[in-house]
Amino acid sequence: MSRILPGVIAMAAVVVASNILVQHLLGAWLTWGALTYPVAFLVTDIMNRVYGPAAARKVVYAGFVTGVLCSVVAAGLDKTTLRIAIASGAAFLSAQLMDISVFNQLRKYNWWLPPLAASVAGSILDTAVFFSIAFAAQLTPIFPADDVSWANELVPLLGQGPVQPLWVSLAVADCSVKLAQAVLALVPFRIVVGNLIQRRAQIH
Repeated sequence: MSRILPGVIAMAAVVVASNILVQHLLGAWLTWGALTYPVAFLVTDIMNRVYGPAAARKVVYAGFVTGVLCSVVAAGLDKTTLRIAIASGAAFLSAQLMDISVFNQLRKYNWWLPPLAASVAGSILDTAVFFSIAFAAQLTPIFPADDVSWANELVPLLGQGPVQPLWVSLAVADCSVKLAQAVLALVPFRIVVGNLIQRRAQIH
């Protein structure tokens, strides 16, 4: 457990920070949480590369539990709803496990392909699961107490494209940030993984 403790702490920090920052807008289509949340994929990929998929899954489960606790606290402060909490938990768990699966299938290839492909696949799944569960009008009968009419207001996509529900613009903007960070994360991934592998070699 001690070897993955830094990963658990890092994942918990990302989840807590994202749950706080998602409450603050960044422009018309994003929140500040959109900048911190994709780091979760980086943490998962580093743990997967250095310690393997089993260790990575333990880190993900720790992040999921942290997210559930954040949702409970946020609900107590009237900062979230049951629908948002379910969407967030489902998106996090499915996307991170997808990331681990894709990474593992590609781990024998060159160093950058597994983390990039895994993060891209996880990011797309995360966005699709979260925004559809949280805001799609089709699911309103399941969550009658949550008013998401504001998210289904018809507006031009990202302010200038074809008319779509507002939540579609939010999803496209969010996913775009995740995909950009999947590319940028290759730099810290390479550096951190190299340092951890070197440290393990010195210990052994």
